[in-house]
Amino acid sequence: MTILVVGSTGTIGRQVVAGLAQQGADVHALVRDPSKANVPEGITVVRGDLMDVESMRAALSKVSTLFLLNAVTPDEVTQALITLNLAREAGVERIVYLSVIHSELYANVPHFAGKYIVERMIEQFDMPATILRPAYFMDNDTSLKTPLMEYGVYPMPVGSLGLSMVDSRDIADLAVAELLRRQRAATPLPREVITVVGPDRLTGEAIAAIWSEVLARRIVYGGDDTKPFEESLKAFTPGWMAYDMRLMAERFQLDGMIGDDGEISRLETLLRRPLRSYREFAARTAAVWKQA
Repeated sequence: MTILVVGSTGTIGRQVVAGLAQQGADVHALVRDPSKANVPEGITVVRGDLMDVESMRAALSKVSTLFLLNAVTPDEVTQALITLNLAREAGVERIVYLSVIHSELYANVPHFAGKYIVERMIEQFDMPATILRPAYFMDNDTSLKTPLMEYGVYPMPVGSLGLSMVDSRDIADLAVAELLRRQRAATPLPREVITVVGPDRLTGEAIAAIWSEVLARRIVYGGDDTKPFEESLKAFTPGWMAYDMRLMAERFQLDGMIGDDGEISRLETLLRRPLRSYREFAARTAAVWKQA
């Protein structure tokens, strides 16, 4: 029983590989260039590219369980659909797919709508899969050192409805638990959808207040204008991605991204511990910044 981790070098994927390794699982980590792979001891590195059908066919032929996380790219949907079709062809009947919360609601946001298409394939073919639908990652805010520490501004235009931001470690821990649950089951388990949120309702003003506390200086919320957000992203991402992120921020302001008490309780039952808070994340991140 072998688990193939697709997306093994990213923020979530690295943690999933490490978590599975700690549990003694037989893990294959899919990478484009094995010479650059940095994985825990005992992990098998497998060369593959999601747009190279033969490499994926070979990688999937040797496993029983699949973790599918593919990055936000112009061909994200094609990558995911090809991989899932090849998994069906190979008889892989234990799958965990990393989608996104509100994939069906944020219909004009490309990377949300794309993941919903993938979810529809899983549903239509009644694939034995867990679909994890995480909210916005707290970890994304580690990129905000300069505006926070030098200018005293929290610049993400998250609005006033609130986001239930989630720590990537909680997402990875849930993915590991679901992969092992499916792998260890005597028969393939039914399809399941799990919404993955954090414990707090975080508005722009509330987040600024948390940073004010942990940085011991006044931090202000930068406001709801999404155009400067798009322009700032263009400095280190392609224009199409910056616009995609702007559309997402606009939906934050229009619809919010809030988990309910039932979802939080379910997650804490699955994890057997409390969810990690944004304040904990901010304090940990601030401590790293101050040591740099």
